[in-house]
Amino acid sequence: MSLPIVAVVGRPNVGKSTFVNRLAENNDAIVHEMRGVTRDRSYHNADWNGRAFTLIDTGGIEMGNDDAFQSSIRSQALMAADEADVIVFLVDGQTGINADDEAVAVILRKTNKPVLLAVNKLDNPADTNAMWEFMQLGLGDPWPVSALHGTGTGDLLDEIVSLFPDEDDAGEEDLNAINVAIIGRPNAGKSSLTNKLTNNDRSIVSDVAGTTRDAIDTTVFHEDRYYTIVDTAGLRRKSVIDEDVEYYGFVRAMRAMDRAEVVLLVIDSTLGLTDQDQRVAGMAAERGCAMAIILNKWDLVEGPEAKAEIRERIEDRLTFVGYAPVIAISALSGKNVHRIWNAINQAYDNYCQTISTSRLNAWLQEIRDFGHTISKGKKILKMKYVTQTGTCPPQFTFFCNHPDIIEPSFERYLENRLRSTFDLTGTPIRLRFKRKD
Repeated sequence: MSLPIVAVVGRPNVGKSTFVNRLAENNDAIVHEMRGVTRDRSYHNADWNGRAFTLIDTGGIEMGNDDAFQSSIRSQALMAADEADVIVFLVDGQTGINADDEAVAVILRKTNKPVLLAVNKLDNPADTNAMWEFMQLGLGDPWPVSALHGTGTGDLLDEIVSLFPDEDDAGEEDLNAINVAIIGRPNAGKSSLTNKLTNNDRSIVSDVAGTTRDAIDTTVFHEDRYYTIVDTAGLRRKSVIDEDVEYYGFVRAMRAMDRAEVVLLVIDSTLGLTDQDQRVAGMAAERGCAMAIILNKWDLVEGPEAKAEIRERIEDRLTFVGYAPVIAISALSGKNVHRIWNAINQAYDNYCQTISTSRLNAWLQEIRDFGHTISKGKKILKMKYVTQTGTCPPQFTFFCNHPDIIEPSFERYLENRLRSTFDLTGTPIRLRFKRKD
């Protein structure tokens, strides 16, 4: 059984993200005065008095506004309420009730889920007169809180936890999910791919660059394995990030890569490989993530020559992640998306694998027999033995007489020979050299 879910809903700028950060005791949800900052549902782990649960931060619901995103935001918020065990309807105690509050209340009164009406921005605990007008929303007694200062949140959390279903030990089970971050430039099709892999529409899909701003986690079960799929904001050069909110989304995406075990680098095949794709690949390589390269919108590339040129360009310009398999798909139609699961599994298994010392030293003996070595002046490199000293990614330590004369070209030679002997597809490796006389 999964953890209980608490959805926080309400119109824009009532403090939902601040409230979520207060309850989750972190700053994962982006907080900004600009309307519409939170667009997708973002999920956050929380705990109160030893009872763990999941918080859903949703986009602001505006019933009468249909800009480029509002209908999708409204749909996302209502879907969050539908999957929740408890719904917290947050309103603004300083501005009072407006038409959107009333419209949302009408919807929530029809649900069979427990709904708690929380009146935010009541910074003075003694001043509760302002909240009584919210009784007319027909959702029971309001709860006065201040998300900014934490006032009243403890009492509200006590009530929330009391409404959870009976605790099941299975809910605490560690799923051992593989953490997969979907990364790439804006508008490459990351959210479409996320929705296809997770079989839902949690991420808003739009042709407007920058639609996804939070990093969004979804846990899925596929063929006996659990995966946590993270859709991230599109990564661009910092010099062209012109909104504070977009910068925060950039930071979330970097954090998602920091905790990812496998990244899927999504490239827009209609544009081909760009300098920014190289930079994004470099960010993931620096963090030591396993990787697969996803050529999205492949069905829109016309002719075998154009397709061959894209693959050749990737081979030439992404040599530093040459270990990553390349998969051509169409996230929109779903063509070849199933191949991604095998790529994730292979990359992850190799990322975690351990190669025995005996096999490694048998391989090293072949290197010595081949006779290829390096020298500098009177120094001639002699490698004594090798052992694996780390995983995630695999790290190999070579003991030799003169580690100071080893150059990058010789490291690449050893890496290529390792990869030709052992299956290291999808994972980077680290080589270390220590002196042993």
